[in-house]
Amino acid sequence: MNKEKVIVLIGPTAVGKTSTSISLAKRFDGEVISGDSMQIYKRMDIGTAKIREEEMEGIPHHLIDIKNPEDSFSVAEFQNLVRKKITDIHSRGKIPLIVGGTGLYIQSVLYDYQFTETPGDEHYRAKLESELEENGAEQLHHKLVKVDPVSAGNIHPNNTRRVIRALEIFHCTGKTMSEYQSSQTHELQYDVALIGLTMDREKLYERINLRVDLMMQEGLLAEVKALYDDGLRNVQSVQAIGYKELYDYFKGTLSLETAIENLKQNSRRYAKRQLTWFRNKMDVAWYDMTEESLHCKNIEDISEFIAGKLQLKSNK
Repeated sequence: MNKEKVIVLIGPTAVGKTSTSISLAKRFDGEVISGDSMQIYKRMDIGTAKIREEEMEGIPHHLIDIKNPEDSFSVAEFQNLVRKKITDIHSRGKIPLIVGGTGLYIQSVLYDYQFTETPGDEHYRAKLESELEENGAEQLHHKLVKVDPVSAGNIHPNNTRRVIRALEIFHCTGKTMSEYQSSQTHELQYDVALIGLTMDREKLYERINLRVDLMMQEGLLAEVKALYDDGLRNVQSVQAIGYKELYDYFKGTLSLETAIENLKQNSRRYAKRQLTWFRNKMDVAWYDMTEESLHCKNIEDISEFIAGKLQLKSNK
């Protein structure tokens, strides 16, 4: 049976995925599926660098604004939704183009991850949640550092849902989260052209810092304040970079200047972790976006790669 064709565009934050994805969607008659775990949330537009209506240039976009900020969202749910979207887009004679930066989420769609088999222990989870309430996020994260330092290094202490999940997996299986994930079969479920965008690190960091400044000018502070004023606390959405730092400002624990500096630093660190993940976990065709004068050539080269890999005709 022929596998469905899927274009995947990955890369760190601020590398230029949005504009590249629109060019590719036009060339291959595609529709974009967001591969970002935070753009699913309504009312969180500026901090998640959500694409604007005018930037879409008529290209349909999916899995944006589908959840309220108080809702939780899992990798398994993302996998299920994206796979349905891929089939739906193909049924209309279009090509799905997954665009994003959340590595595990994208990997879960492309490979045969069986989340129904992921072990769980409700009583142990409840015990960890009690410990969290009693002792705080830092102490729970320290517990994870002791048994699974690799996962602890990839999970922010404030992302308590994932910290608890990693501890639960270790408790149930005796394996770390990364060991458990690597034991799953890694067979591609689709006919995939996997493209990665990269950039000179110093230039990427400059772009990230500038993006944060622009976000503040565009009203990020008011966006986060509205969530804070609505009483949203200890939910998945506001653990995102761009929100948790400004929450510290609203709580009075940091000055605004320090909160913004933390936001820039956390964004740079996240970009570094994204690149490491993609390079270690996926077979990616990389394209360097450092030189702006070469962007048009890069689009041509990427289009040629996709056309050859998936046997697709490009609309120039």
